[in-house]
Amino acid sequence: MNILFNLIPKEKVAYIYEDFTIRQALEKMEYHQYTAVPVITESGKYVGILREGDILWYLKRDLNFDMTKATQIKIKDLPRRKDNKAIKITADMNELVEIAINQNFVPVLDDRNLFIGIVTRKDIMLYLKNKNFQEERKNEIQRV
Repeated sequence: MNILFNLIPKEKVAYIYEDFTIRQALEKMEYHQYTAVPVITESGKYVGILREGDILWYLKRDLNFDMTKATQIKIKDLPRRKDNKAIKITADMNELVEIAINQNFVPVLDDRNLFIGIVTRKDIMLYLKNKNFQEERKNEIQRV
């Protein structure tokens, strides 16, 4: 199975650039109601994932909850707890499933390491459910 069938393309994904400010990132995340978004460079390279918790703990620990400072700090300067592992578009379904066990979504990169979209854990589960249903149906037909 080609992972392109489950890919949500970059154009339909809420992502942020690493030179966004904390405030810009928060506004985009709030607008889309996401708790985590991919971070990319202006040239499209995948940097990592920004989570609400990364922002919250930085605001508390380093900015003393001063939101005016949040308009000056760039995302690239904000420490992130961990990043979602990305995969190449050439990866197989087994690799995709293995990574998705620990991530809500998997960033997908092209052969130039440019971010091209994501595959969600939900879409993977739906694919596996449908595949299992089709196999069960095939087995029922063979028994008849």
